[in-house]
Amino acid sequence: MSAITGIFHFNDEPISIEHGRGLMKALQKYPADDVQTWHKDNIFLGCHAQWITPESVGEQLPYYDYERQLAITADAIIDNRDELFERLQVDRADRKSMTDSELILLSYHKWGEDTPKYLVGDFAFMIWDEKKQMLFGARDFSGSRTLYYYRDDRRFAFCTVIMPLFTLPYIKKKLNEQWLAEFLAIPLNFESVELTASVYKNIEQIPPSHSIKVKDRKVSFSRYCLLKEREKLILSSNEEYEDAFRDVFQRAVTDRLRTHHQVGAHLSGGLDSGSVVSFAAKTLRNEKKELHSFSYVPVEGFEDWTHKSRVPDERPFIQSTINYVGNIKPNYLDFKEKSSLTEVNDWLDALEMPYKFYENSYWLKGMYEEASKQDIRVLLNGQRGNWTISWGHAIDYQALLLKRLKLIRLFLEIHYFSQRLGVKKSQIISVVLQKAFPSLNRPTDDEYSYPMLVNPDFAQRVNVFNKLQAHNIDITGSTLPNAFEMKKTQFEQLYYWGINGTYATKLSLRHAIWERDPTNDLRVIQFCLSVPEEQFVQFGQDRSLIRRSMKNYLPDSVRLNQKTRGLQGADGIKRMLPSWNIFVEEVQQLCKDEMAAEFLNIKVIKKSLENIKDHPEPKDVFETDFRILMRSIIFYRFIKEYA
Repeated sequence: MSAITGIFHFNDEPISIEHGRGLMKALQKYPADDVQTWHKDNIFLGCHAQWITPESVGEQLPYYDYERQLAITADAIIDNRDELFERLQVDRADRKSMTDSELILLSYHKWGEDTPKYLVGDFAFMIWDEKKQMLFGARDFSGSRTLYYYRDDRRFAFCTVIMPLFTLPYIKKKLNEQWLAEFLAIPLNFESVELTASVYKNIEQIPPSHSIKVKDRKVSFSRYCLLKEREKLILSSNEEYEDAFRDVFQRAVTDRLRTHHQVGAHLSGGLDSGSVVSFAAKTLRNEKKELHSFSYVPVEGFEDWTHKSRVPDERPFIQSTINYVGNIKPNYLDFKEKSSLTEVNDWLDALEMPYKFYENSYWLKGMYEEASKQDIRVLLNGQRGNWTISWGHAIDYQALLLKRLKLIRLFLEIHYFSQRLGVKKSQIISVVLQKAFPSLNRPTDDEYSYPMLVNPDFAQRVNVFNKLQAHNIDITGSTLPNAFEMKKTQFEQLYYWGINGTYATKLSLRHAIWERDPTNDLRVIQFCLSVPEEQFVQFGQDRSLIRRSMKNYLPDSVRLNQKTRGLQGADGIKRMLPSWNIFVEEVQQLCKDEMAAEFLNIKVIKKSLENIKDHPEPKDVFETDFRILMRSIIFYRFIKEYA
């Protein structure tokens, strides 16, 4: 909803007007409905506002409450407004027009530093408490909005994005070598295990689930939210669990439709986005609004090379959902002029850092661009669904039953799973044994090992491997994943959450669109963590709770489909072929560059290039060699342009 910024001088030294102007001028690259600042003595606050919700139109932000002597600047949409109104005893006549920033400020007046515990939504905010001479702020539990800061012994400065901070003359741009080494050494799609670090040495960030306090020249953090397994919800029937799920999920979806503009949604052929779209379209019908869906499809001429269990072109499933649900205006988008390579520079400019998710980069960005043309201000998705609403891995659950020696239930689950998939029981048992006892048939490191992309000398100099080992990060990529351990890690280790919030915040600022995920709603997550495991896998049906709950909401062809899953981005190599020679030449240039060699393992890059440069195959898009080359180019362009 806003890009926010501010400066706080610890020693009561007045803040230069030019410093504040410099910050605000740097934010002019983003569209804005309003731009305001607030300045008093040694504190400056700014807001580059985009009006998404009805209450935000004409909002005064930064806002100073003279009675309470509190000032706030906020990048926030609060979803549990009704609950907060009741807790704070807000007059009913004032509720409709009250802005989310005012609601946060009232919450702070009542609960002080416990305020973030009471907020549900996507937010990053900073409050100036004049009486205490203190800055207090927070970032929502999953880091849906970014907030960076700089500090030294004299001052503190913050901003939603990084680059404006470099307009301040006392902040020098210098790359963070530890962050870069971790980015290159970690095979998975997150950047660093250091929660406060950024790609720049002097720029830090507030971690997800944390509040920040700046007082008496000190900066301190407090974690206010820890997601873990909860006391189990015991209901008397499947139907009661389904009703309870629909109730909490409907609330999460409805709360995210609050905008005076149009609403859009990512839509694939699966359960997560389909469930979001189904609930949203029905709700919008009552408001006489149509939901705009945005779906990626492969380019014309794409020949399906994938396994029969994967579906790269999901149009039949998507159209089935659209026809069944109704009140949806579909957009099928192939982005034929785009590829992972063509979008690199734009992504680097938007993100202010290198990234790893090249496979879906062109259609993620493309959907924002298309949605913006249609006056979309809220864009729904179901990204967190695999860990929340559609949790339920049949094989992993069966392995858990085996380890717990619940053999009768195990054999029943295998029997029904065999029937549903048309697979022999012996094949299922073999896979279950591997899952339950991975040490008995662990692959060799060479078989699955991810090559070392980081220069070994650089890695040793910054001691990156020891640090990652201390955080139990597998740098070889050879560990066989266990779904239950992965789920636990996803919710407890905050470094997994960062990238979604980073790209969502920065693309939203570019296009004045707020991406919102009901499957990532705090209330939905807490509910799903309280549901007994047997509700998620039942009678051989994986993702059982969502499949049962969506009866009469999604077509059975989607709802009950256990045999195939979508595979987006399978046409990535085909898209690259017209510029393949350019791609190869850039990698070759990279291999000769001394700056690149300081960070990158050139020997590994040359080997990957040799493997695929002359004969690229469609399947290479998801293979290690292509991944090495794309990540290298992205990293190389970043350090050349932004170092």
